[in-house]
Formats: sequence, structure tokens, C-alpha cells
Amino acid sequence: MQILQAVIMGIVQGLSEFLPISSSAHLVITSNLYKFFTGAEFTESTQEIFFDIMLHLGTLAAVLIYFRKDLYEIIKAFILGIKNKDFSDSNAKIAVYILLGTIVTSVIAYPLHKVAEFLVFSPEIVGVLLILTGFLLFGSEFYSKKLAEKSDKIDFKTSVIMAISQGIAALPGLSRSGLTIASGLFCKKNRVTAARYSFLLSIPIILGASLVYPLIKIDMSEFTMFNWNAIILGTIVSAVSGYLCIKYFLKFVGKYSLAFFGYYCLIIGAATFIFFYVLKMGL
Repeated sequence: MQILQAVIMGIVQGLSEFLPISSSAHLVITSNLYKFFTGAEFTESTQEIFFDIMLHLGTLAAVLIYFRKDLYEIIKAFILGIKNKDFSDSNAKIAVYILLGTIVTSVIAYPLHKVAEFLVFSPEIVGVLLILTGFLLFGSEFYSKKLAEKSDKIDFKTSVIMAISQGIAALPGLSRSGLTIASGLFCKKNRVTAARYSFLLSIPIILGASLVYPLIKIDMSEFTMFNWNAIILGTIVSAVSGYLCIKYFLKFVGKYSLAFFGYYCLIIGAATFIFFYVLKMGL
């Protein structure tokens, strides 16, 4: 793990985690391109697995800091709801939706983890899934523009559908934010409401995966051999770029269509498929 690689990966993770362009796809693409141009082996070391987890913790920190006031109100309302046995408050409902959504996401995502691990070494397939993300963004925008009214409230049905989408997005190339926001639009929510809930819904999943995965996949005895300067720097870069991305992305979706990201996914997905397919075929 080199410093330059860590910084590049940190920026990529911070931006792509919250933009509807699939952070996992971009990490797979960036990592494979870096190895191609540097002549490194197309394998994934324990350090790289751990670094990927740290990058996600960086973006988790960005969400927690940006939505700290919202989270305070949500947690407070949830505690009062338990105390008074009344969850009619909108923030208390959001807390319940996030908890239930996390369960739904976990049930769907866990069986897909083997496929997701396989796709780390199959960037050409990731490119195809990125193209699919682009079409989903186009479809949701097309549907949303035909609606006379759009809601700014998250309901139970929407929360479940967005949670299912988040679970499916465990596959690299299927953007977590892209699929969840698109699901919100299909459920007749406005873009800002869908995006904000998408970010809040991501918190337990990122936290849980970051804590559980190292315990079952990583040999702790290897930690002493890691380049900790690169890992820490990459994590900080991920957090800072992630925070800025959330801030400006919410302003963007309040005014503009997601079609821009749809075109981006189509172009990058097609380029990724062609490049790595040709590379693997030895053409």
C-alpha cells in the first residue's frame, strides 16, 4: 500500500460512496487499473481488504458529522418513543424505519457477499452492472418527472423498498445510493428526501460491516505489517471528500436531474467492460 494509492482511493471512496455511481465499482476499477499500470498482481491482500474497510469508516464519519443534528433528534425521538410507547413522531418513525431497513438489507446482502467477492476480480462484469445503474437512474428520473406531486415524507413502504435496494447494491457496480435514491423516486418522493434518507439508512450497514467483517476475514497478526501512514491518510481523505460530497450533492439534487450520473455510469461502465474484457481475452 503506497501513499499515492491511498490518497487516490480515499478521494474515490469519498466521492463515489454518496454519488449514485457505485463506490465499490470505482474501488474495484481504480484498484485494478493501478495494478495494471504498476505491474502488480491482480490479487487482493489482507491489507487492501482492511484498507477498504477503513475507507468506508471514513465515509461513515462524514455522514455522522454532516447529519449530527438530525441524528440527535432521531435518537432522542426514538428513546422518547420507547419510554412513552408512542412512535407517532416523524423522527421516531424514521428511527424505526432505519432499524427495520437494516434488518431487511442484511438479509438480502449477506447471501450476496460471495458473489461480491468474486466481482472484485471481474471488473468487466462490474462495468455491466454500472451500466444497469445508469439505466435505473434514467428510469427513475423519467418516472419522477411525470408525477404531478412528490412527497417529502418517508413512509413504511418506501423504507422497505429502499432497504431492499440497498441490499441488492451489495454487488459492486450497483450503486447503493443510486439504487436507493431511484427507489425513493419510484415511490413518489422528491430527490432531496430520497437522498437524505438514503444516507441515513447507510449508517448501520456501513458500521456493522466495518466491525464484523474484520473479525471473520482478517488475520489480526498481520496488522503489524500494514502501512499505517497510508491507511490513516487514506481514511482521513475519504472522510473529508465524503463530507464535501454530501454537502454539495444535496444542493445539486435539489436543482438538477440525476441524468448526469446516469450518463456517467453508462460511459464508465462501457469503458470498463471493453478495457478489461479485451485485457482478459489477450486481444
